[in-house]
Amino acid sequence: MTEVLRRSGSLFFLTLLLALTSACSAYRAGPDGETLDPLESINRPIYAFNDTLDRWILRPIAKGYDVAAPKPVKFAVMNFFTNWRTPVYVVNHVLQANFGAAARQTGRFAINTTLGLGGIIDAAVDAKLPKEATGFGTTLGKWGVGDGPYWMLPVLGPSNPRDTLGFFADRYIDPLRRYRNTSVRDKLLILRIIETRRQLLSTDKARREAADPYVFVREAYLQNRRFQITGEQDDDELDDFEAEFEMLLEEEGL
Repeated sequence: MTEVLRRSGSLFFLTLLLALTSACSAYRAGPDGETLDPLESINRPIYAFNDTLDRWILRPIAKGYDVAAPKPVKFAVMNFFTNWRTPVYVVNHVLQANFGAAARQTGRFAINTTLGLGGIIDAAVDAKLPKEATGFGTTLGKWGVGDGPYWMLPVLGPSNPRDTLGFFADRYIDPLRRYRNTSVRDKLLILRIIETRRQLLSTDKARREAADPYVFVREAYLQNRRFQITGEQDDDELDDFEAEFEMLLEEEGL
């Protein structure tokens, strides 16, 4: 009964998200070019909560791991999680009718899982098969589904109705989340969060020094998501922080 209720609740939530996404047009700037952020009064407190959680828990753990773990270990962990995210990319490239990318990512996954010892070695690099990350949020965008209002999710960070729906859809494909040994699975997911945060350590200074860190994160998210879906980008290029930050968000399905 508990499982039925949980699945029913998830179905209701996803249906609500789809309704919100369908009802909302794609993101548009205001009359003077400013970003429309109708949920800002709600988003800012959630951003502050996320920032506090990060400052006191996630960042110290990630920093400790970065200092304590040898470089080969960190590379192996990063490669492992990238590899086991690849099936998500394959499925979404197929849904986007990008069959060449789907074939390349399938080959990359096969090589790294076998010759790469489960993915701890990026053996596909020698075969000239780079990572081509994508997710169901991007798939929906390429199908013409509007993004709806920008919102900040507790813990998960910046998103919108379309990309939130995409995040939950990608969870069903993610091999690590479907691993039956819950004890091992949960430890791996925790390590993946730590590893993802470790990769963002180099961006902390840029975000802290921004005049308004909330706006900085919002603009990075909106600009890069627009570029990933439409290929359009503002005249001012995204700086290194924005590019790296959004690459990692894309890997998590947001």
